[in-house]
Amino acid sequence: MENKNEKLHNLRHSLAHLLAAAVLKIYPDTKNTIGPSIEDGFYYDFEFSSPISDKDLPKIEKKMKEILKSWKEFESKEKSEKEAKEYFKKNEYKIELIEEIIGKGEKITFYKCGDFTDLCRGGHLKNPSKEIKFDSFKLDRVAGAYWRGNEKNKMLTRIYGLAFETKEKLDEYIKMRKEAEKRDHKKLGKELSLFTISDLVGKGLPMYLPKGNIIKTELENFIRKEKEKLGYFFVTIPHIARKELYIRSGHIGKYNAMMPIMTDEDGEEFVMKAMNCPHHFEIYNAELHSYRDLPLRIAENTTVYRNEKSGELSGLLRVKNLTQDDTHHFIRTDQIESEIEMIFSLMRKVYKLFGFDNYKVEVSTRNTKNKEKYFGNDEIWENAEKILINSAKKMGLKYIQLDFNQPNNFEMDYVGEDGKKHRVVVLHVAILGSFERFMGILIEHYAGAFPLWLSPVQIKIIPISGDKHLDYATEIFKTLKENDVRVELDESNESLSKKIRNAKVQKIPYLIIIGDREKGSKKLTVEGRNDKKFENISTEEFLTKLKKEIEEKSS
Repeated sequence: MENKNEKLHNLRHSLAHLLAAAVLKIYPDTKNTIGPSIEDGFYYDFEFSSPISDKDLPKIEKKMKEILKSWKEFESKEKSEKEAKEYFKKNEYKIELIEEIIGKGEKITFYKCGDFTDLCRGGHLKNPSKEIKFDSFKLDRVAGAYWRGNEKNKMLTRIYGLAFETKEKLDEYIKMRKEAEKRDHKKLGKELSLFTISDLVGKGLPMYLPKGNIIKTELENFIRKEKEKLGYFFVTIPHIARKELYIRSGHIGKYNAMMPIMTDEDGEEFVMKAMNCPHHFEIYNAELHSYRDLPLRIAENTTVYRNEKSGELSGLLRVKNLTQDDTHHFIRTDQIESEIEMIFSLMRKVYKLFGFDNYKVEVSTRNTKNKEKYFGNDEIWENAEKILINSAKKMGLKYIQLDFNQPNNFEMDYVGEDGKKHRVVVLHVAILGSFERFMGILIEHYAGAFPLWLSPVQIKIIPISGDKHLDYATEIFKTLKENDVRVELDESNESLSKKIRNAKVQKIPYLIIIGDREKGSKKLTVEGRNDKKFENISTEEFLTKLKKEIEEKSS
């Protein structure tokens, strides 16, 4: 029996075929390429003879619904290479796919529904006209996409569609997506002046504006203090290294995202660091270590550089320069489980602070079918995987990189209790991961309304009248500034309502309104988010409350 997920996949895949059929009816000289089901629907890539836009989608969707009435059954037929190539002789994209299928020794199958035939492996509804509800799908948008995702290939036109089992589920998804769009970190990043990306600087190279840099600095300081409490030692390493360092680590040849930078006058090649571990290994090897020194935890908030494909870059979530809260734990074999428990305890504490209570921890294992993509032999991997899984189970996790291999490459040893040299084990850990990605997640998680301790501007002081109230407002401003509160004073000539509205758009946690009453009583009226309000409160009392909230880092 077909399960729910399989049926939804087949529904979406059937709609991809229906989309192609409709496009070819309206634009007969179009070349159709590939069209899979995806997480929220489907898409199909086309080569059109003339451009189309989102304005053309209603016409295509209408044609899909017309055709759907006659789509009673998908028929499958195997074809020879000659037959397949003859059928698609005017479509070089399909010819390429056919040759790929032949090269793999697989069968060529065509699927026909109505009068539309396509090259396909299968996975469709039995009777689309009965199983697809007319109001449960919708064409979504037009985008560009390189053939096979390779930017060296021709740019095609991709039409996306949304599809669910019912209209109610489709409407629910659209509503949820609209809310997500409001929280989009790229949109909020611009509106709140957090970061910018310049075409001249380059794609995937975000630059933090002053307000965004405050958030990043607060995150860096926070995670540093948490790690220092647990005995981590912070170090600083250069951002380039000799190519030989990465030949020793094995990254050259296996890791294609590394970026060469220069050759010096002696002919020495240098590369931008794409990871920090080899540098940290050399720091470990700079001194002799006893078993008593372990665990040794080396930490650093530092930037690495990855040559990501331009089509995969996205705001802060996928970048070419990413700053990591990177740590390497040099431990004995008998310390593995206790060290992993300590790391997960720190992870829980940190994620809980940000309101991330429902998360999943996965154990990443090797792909045994592609040995070129992982380091070390199978015995080392089996041992590492077993220890990680046992530790995860012991802590009640559903399911940290444990490294037995690099210590061999770099000959990292310690002197044991027996006076002999023993090889260390290395744990690779980043709690926040990339600060860029984590900050992008936080922007969307909080919808830009950061908790007080993270807010770039914590308080906005708004004098009702510049002439009458600015002097007392300035006095309060100076007092708060002297107490390390991030505060702004609105000296504009706008109306009070507009001043308040502007501050709320900037999602500032607290507004201090200064009028005749406040000036006369030397007390404050404070409006906070979520209807929080303090009236007739002294500056000293309010400062005490502020400092407590900042110290507790409450959300």
